[in-house]
Amino acid sequence: METPAGKADRPRDHDSEQSQDNVVSWEGEDDPTNPLNWSPLAKWVHVAIISIGTFTIPLASSIFAPGVVELAHEFHEENQLLTTIVVSIFVLGLAFGPLLAAPISEMYGRWICYTVFNILYTIFTVACGVSTNISMLIVFRFFAGVTGSAPLTIGGGTVADLFPMHQRGLALSFVTLGQAVAPAIGPVAGGFLTQNLGWRWVFWLLTIVILFTRETYAMTILNRRAKRLRKTTVHSSVTHRSVNFAIFFYSLVRPCKLLLLSPISLIVALCCAVIYGILYVLVTTFSPVFQDTYHFSIGISGLGYLGLGIGNLVGLWIFSMTSDRYMVAQANRFGSAKPEHRLPMMILSGPVIAAGLFWYGWSVQARIHWMMPIVGSGIVGLGNMFFFMPMVSYLVDSFPTYAASAIAANAVLRSIGGAVLPLAGQRMYDTLGFGWGNSILAFMALVFSPLLIAIYRYGEYIRTRWQVKL
Repeated sequence: METPAGKADRPRDHDSEQSQDNVVSWEGEDDPTNPLNWSPLAKWVHVAIISIGTFTIPLASSIFAPGVVELAHEFHEENQLLTTIVVSIFVLGLAFGPLLAAPISEMYGRWICYTVFNILYTIFTVACGVSTNISMLIVFRFFAGVTGSAPLTIGGGTVADLFPMHQRGLALSFVTLGQAVAPAIGPVAGGFLTQNLGWRWVFWLLTIVILFTRETYAMTILNRRAKRLRKTTVHSSVTHRSVNFAIFFYSLVRPCKLLLLSPISLIVALCCAVIYGILYVLVTTFSPVFQDTYHFSIGISGLGYLGLGIGNLVGLWIFSMTSDRYMVAQANRFGSAKPEHRLPMMILSGPVIAAGLFWYGWSVQARIHWMMPIVGSGIVGLGNMFFFMPMVSYLVDSFPTYAASAIAANAVLRSIGGAVLPLAGQRMYDTLGFGWGNSILAFMALVFSPLLIAIYRYGEYIRTRWQVKL
């Protein structure tokens, strides 16, 4: 029996199923095997476990930042660009990993993707800890990024599996909570634990708890049901969707199709690449700023990241408290909600990020009290969540069945921006100073603001006018 693509994400009427002999679907709207019908406890346990993953991956991305100076000294490396690559190469790995994680999760299921990727991620993370030279560390950091991409890529897809549209905002906020606080906690932990590997227990914990999750992807559940029926039915016409190379290859190129053929996906991804790149310019230069300008020690310099983390948390809290309520209000007003109703907050992100960058840059330039740049970075974090959360929710709501592929397509450009732009960050600051250097970043954020307004106003037309056959 064959599962119809694009229909597995919602319950269907039992009577209509009986008229289609070759189609397996849910046994009525209350089918307990449908993840949408799981108990709230089961759903939120899965959300909590995925949230651990979305916390540890960004943690690994930023935890080395305060120790870069000591790392260069240990490996006798004087090339500042190379030491910056140690931090940014992980993000580059996150650009390639989603191209594997998304199709694997949509072909074989979320569970196997989480499990395999996380075991490999743990292996490469431990390998980073035993690296004996900077080249070895860079290689292992890259593959750790590739294999660590699963929770960030398919976490939104898991939320789409478990929750209807009007309930996804809060769940996505919890899944994103780790991404919001990790950029702040990572450098703090890294600053005090640069030479201590004790923090790696978190990765082993994630590997263990993933084993206690269940499959949530509807198409995988239905295909397994079809396979069981094929073994027991007397009808030779009963088949199930086989997983062969051709189908896997088609799934592999799905994120690329979305990125290249869906204008709305490309536009959102370009905006995200710029915002993410700006964010990582700050993340990779905070330590030199607070160590050289404000004479913080390596350990204390990690505290400079707390402003960004607090700003992220405040933005995340505002989104979680307002987004689902706004969706329900719009549904009551117009009869149904649409993905574009997630986006009003995103319009504010450009000006808020720009304001934070101006504040941060000119505070450092004038060597004002260290609290001032931390406050400025907090405003940047607030604007970051104003952009990131509506964007992820918009992609999940626009492509619920293939949410993992939609997020993967976005992650490719986003992570490339986060890996490449920081390589020019320190040189830009050396040439222009922190005032004008951050002002350029602020102007970049402002340039994209009209585009965000256009997505909100014309997103539905663009999305429906140029639909991609997936």
